[in-house]
Amino acid sequence: MSATIIILLLVAYLIGSIPSAVWIGKTFHGIDVREHGSGNAGATNTFRVLGKKAGIPVLLLDVAKGALAVNLVLIQMKYDIDDIAPYTNLKLAFGFCAVLGHIFPLFAGFRGGKGIATLLGIVLAVHPPAALSALGVFLVVLTVTKYVSLGSMIAGISFPLFILLVFTKNQVLSLIIFSSVVSVLIIVTHQKNIIRLLNNNENKTYLFGKRHKIAGINEEQDVDEFSK
Repeated sequence: MSATIIILLLVAYLIGSIPSAVWIGKTFHGIDVREHGSGNAGATNTFRVLGKKAGIPVLLLDVAKGALAVNLVLIQMKYDIDDIAPYTNLKLAFGFCAVLGHIFPLFAGFRGGKGIATLLGIVLAVHPPAALSALGVFLVVLTVTKYVSLGSMIAGISFPLFILLVFTKNQVLSLIIFSSVVSVLIIVTHQKNIIRLLNNNENKTYLFGKRHKIAGINEEQDVDEFSK
């Protein structure tokens, strides 16, 4: 491993460490989202605690973090259509570091989120067709059930299936392994959500929002009831 790759892996981690939910919440609302809702510094909790005006920028920034980290590969190597494996492997390594940064952010006391939005940015940059298909699955499940957590889990499981069964051209073993591991990790990180779903007390998401008064916030805002 060259010194350049080591430096870029560190840069990818630092990109992932940008705590958009924390910074936007504190700067524009005077609120640390980690002290409310599920306690996660991610887009889902930001939507629930602060509403769409804060949630949408956080979501876009978290997705961008994953995509930007993956594309650090362009600094190190050029795409070789005859051998895409090393190119893909390096992309996934940078993406992994970005997710690690999101979950354990250096700039926010190592208290981050689950990394789902950052993972979306990564898979969109690595395999757009499969990622967009999985995103479509997520939107369908969310629309029908109103559960973000259920949509995330089913979309996560569908992603490796799309790669294995639909988009079979130029498959790379590391991508198959990565997508499978990601689907397992999504299930593991949503254990509490699974329990709440089984007990029928998981929070629902209403795409057009409702008016609620959030504990600890002295004003009513249009917010989405995103799952913990």
